[in-house]
Amino acid sequence: MKTLNNILDYSYTQLTNWWEEYREQRKGWAYLKDPSPILLTNYYANMVVEGDIPASKEIIAACERHLKDLERQGTDDFPWVFDEEKAWRPIRFIESKCKPSKGDFKQLVLQPWQHFVVGSLFGWVHRDTGYRRFREGIVFVGRKNGKTTLESGLADYMAGFDGERGANVYFLANAQSQAHKLFDESKAMIEASPFLTKRFVANRNEIRFPKHKCTIVPMSAEKNNKDGENLHFAVFDEIHEYKDYTLINVMKRSRGTRKQPLIMYISTAGTVLDGPLMDFVDNGQDCLKNYDDHIDERTFYYLAKLDDAKESNDPEMWVKANPNICLMEMVDMVTDYKKDRKNPSELADWVTKQFNIFSETDELSFVTTDTIMKNNKILNLKLLEGRECTGGYDLSETEDFTAACLEFPLDDGSIFVLEKSFIPKSRYLRDKNPERIKIWEKAGDIEIIPGDYVKYEYVLNWFIEMSKKYQITKIMYDRAKALFLNKALTDYGFTTEEVRQGFMTLGGPMQNIKELLLSGKVIYNQSRLFRWYLNNIKLIKDRNDNWMPQKQTMSRKIDGFAALLDAHVDVVDKLISKQGSDIKFLSFD
Repeated sequence: MKTLNNILDYSYTQLTNWWEEYREQRKGWAYLKDPSPILLTNYYANMVVEGDIPASKEIIAACERHLKDLERQGTDDFPWVFDEEKAWRPIRFIESKCKPSKGDFKQLVLQPWQHFVVGSLFGWVHRDTGYRRFREGIVFVGRKNGKTTLESGLADYMAGFDGERGANVYFLANAQSQAHKLFDESKAMIEASPFLTKRFVANRNEIRFPKHKCTIVPMSAEKNNKDGENLHFAVFDEIHEYKDYTLINVMKRSRGTRKQPLIMYISTAGTVLDGPLMDFVDNGQDCLKNYDDHIDERTFYYLAKLDDAKESNDPEMWVKANPNICLMEMVDMVTDYKKDRKNPSELADWVTKQFNIFSETDELSFVTTDTIMKNNKILNLKLLEGRECTGGYDLSETEDFTAACLEFPLDDGSIFVLEKSFIPKSRYLRDKNPERIKIWEKAGDIEIIPGDYVKYEYVLNWFIEMSKKYQITKIMYDRAKALFLNKALTDYGFTTEEVRQGFMTLGGPMQNIKELLLSGKVIYNQSRLFRWYLNNIKLIKDRNDNWMPQKQTMSRKIDGFAALLDAHVDVVDKLISKQGSDIKFLSFD
């Protein structure tokens, strides 16, 4: 691979030669000039996993998910099977029946990554019914990657050739002008194809397929009267502009009478950092990273992005965010980037729109997934009975997660973390992944509390029950949220101590927890909930390099880690005092 600076420093002639060589090396396998005679869904997944095609961590995980699903398909626990004929059918339709409405191309050619997307969405079906597995699909790619063409071709297929009578197909966008842009492209594609022209009736605001009484219409969040009944297929375009779920929820609720409806969200990154797209990407990362948790198995994710903003200066990495890179005018793109990167605002637009990174911040990841998984020991809880430990807790401000913790300093310098979380029923009912919470509940890691908020008595009672087994020497707390609970704890007889929430107090203990994690010395008996808390942490630093934890996004909670961190303010001193003392090792099961 060329060095970063070499490519950006090339002359125009050198750049042209490099690009011709780059494309020639990939022609016929990484990108296609003619339609493939076979389905490439599995092929693409293998190429990505084996490292032949550079891809984001999320796409690698999506391909690994696909290959793992193939291994367990058709089982009682996973009743879905991959039907290559059903995966292949919409791809053949788009390539043979749809015609490009612009340019001098004779036909559309779906690329290997599009075989993976379309093949996954249409090929995974239930073993008994044959109905599609995926009800939603998120396709997150940089601009100019053929989103509109793919959307239009799939809309035409779903309206006339998916075997559904009376199907309603919607093009959806934040503004009516954008929704109509998609609709107009679909209409132009039909008018360019003699085959489709004979079968569709394309009007100004509606495309009809009379044979099956199906329609394609544009719709936006601007329209007050949204009739989304009987939805069969919908495409949300550029949802990075959406600030709420109003239109999305209308479409979701309209699927009830359909046996295999499909909603697709296709977008680049944007500047609305608390909107639906951020939630979708966040959920996708959670789903793909934690395969064994079986989160959101009815949603397909294809998240193409750079893994790091620094990769912006390596054109050979741009394919991570732009899977259609070989069909782009790369020489012009590199030339433009070299000029635009000198202007901060233009560089930010490149990073967001072309490389699919929402924003650059001074936040740093706390620990990697590999580090978390390194801490995989199991400790028999009976060995802890009667041992000293320190408590900590993090109360929710309103109706959200609450966590309580006991931290045991062990004789070999490790720590054991025993946690309990609580969530109110109202919050559970509106969670994006309630199935995951039920898994945590079954494992005993969380309790769903009746009502709208977690009463402090639940946390008090947990500490009281734990004190019957373990010696809780002290309970550490954040005073801002804990006045009533702290008084109840002291009235019962617990010793409590306030932890000031700031860089100076928490920085050292947080660094020590990271050192323990890096050494594989944090034992939490492989609790999926606690692992989720760890996955969600970003750290921020002050000018003196002191640390504080922060949530990656609003939906990714760190309450369990906050409870541990408060407890560790006390435990870290005990660990230091144990250094040099006689060490007695506990056995692990």
